[in-house]
Amino acid sequence: GSSWDKCDFETNLCKALPEFNLHPGWIRRNGQSGMGPPYSDHNGNESAYFLSLSSEMQSSSATLRTNVFLPTDEEHLCQIGFHYWVSQMSGTLMVGLQKHSEDTVTNIWQVSGELRNHWNVNNITINSTEKYEV
Repeated sequence: GSSWDKCDFETNLCKALPEFNLHPGWIRRNGQSGMGPPYSDHNGNESAYFLSLSSEMQSSSATLRTNVFLPTDEEHLCQIGFHYWVSQMSGTLMVGLQKHSEDTVTNIWQVSGELRNHWNVNNITINSTEKYEV
């Protein structure tokens, strides 16, 4: 069976992104926060919340880490879908996979900031024979 966890950031983070995994630099805000674009979420809602990198983070990186997911198999696939906004200023957005037997994070997807400035959507399917984090 499939189970979906939805993150909308309206009240806080969701089960997949524990509060303590919000590294410094990420802030929960909406389009009315006075911080510049985006001025709404992907649905055009100005008061809906999303996560954003603070402007002080221009030169460094900040990580969001999921909880531990169980291994995948033919019955239990893992698909992560997300909306993202990358401005020209904001460098590179990367999705990494860390399996529990490995110390390193493997980069499985990335996008850079050239001429984006609108909401995009992406879906990633993850295969792992062991427990992992994203």
